[in-house]
Amino acid sequence: MHDELKLLSGAMVTLALATAGLVVLPFIQLKAVPPPPGLKAYTSAQLRGREVYIKNGCIYCHSQQPRDKAQAPDDTRGWGRASVAADYFYDKPHLLGTMRTGPDLFNIGARQPSADWHLGHLYQPRAYTPGSIMPSYPYLFEAKEKADPGDRVVTLPPGFKPVGKIVVATQEVLDLVTYLQGLDHTYPVLEAVEPKKK
Repeated sequence: MHDELKLLSGAMVTLALATAGLVVLPFIQLKAVPPPPGLKAYTSAQLRGREVYIKNGCIYCHSQQPRDKAQAPDDTRGWGRASVAADYFYDKPHLLGTMRTGPDLFNIGARQPSADWHLGHLYQPRAYTPGSIMPSYPYLFEAKEKADPGDRVVTLPPGFKPVGKIVVATQEVLDLVTYLQGLDHTYPVLEAVEPKKK
């Protein structure tokens, strides 16, 4: 019984130290950090698109946290500067991701601003990136004989649209594309420091 108490006490102390070091201290350090001036709050369409992003499991294959040059060549991959805590000020929950089966999306809105590209890529990724292992999301679209007024027709490369039909984007995928286009963190995170005059 005495050894079991030692084991339980040791486990509780270890858990308390880990929680303090990995959760409590970072929270205390970062809770007052304001958002960078260039970071904008999400619009209602972007928030709806963010929900579609979560619901379809995009977070399982894409991260949103480019690393520093000293850790990885993310900047040479075109993914942008390393992220900082303030970049996630409006993110609840945070969608940092843990896998990179696909590219990092922290700056996909800057790298690929075209809504047409995103829509086509979501409908059939291999039409835009040959050999891509990303799944297609045809259920976010409608195949129709003809477009109704107000429909957003998706422009696809030859050979990728259904025969005799057109592909129309649903509101769900339009919101997702709005969210992806909003992932643009190209603003500076540090203010320029003017040199001191002598």
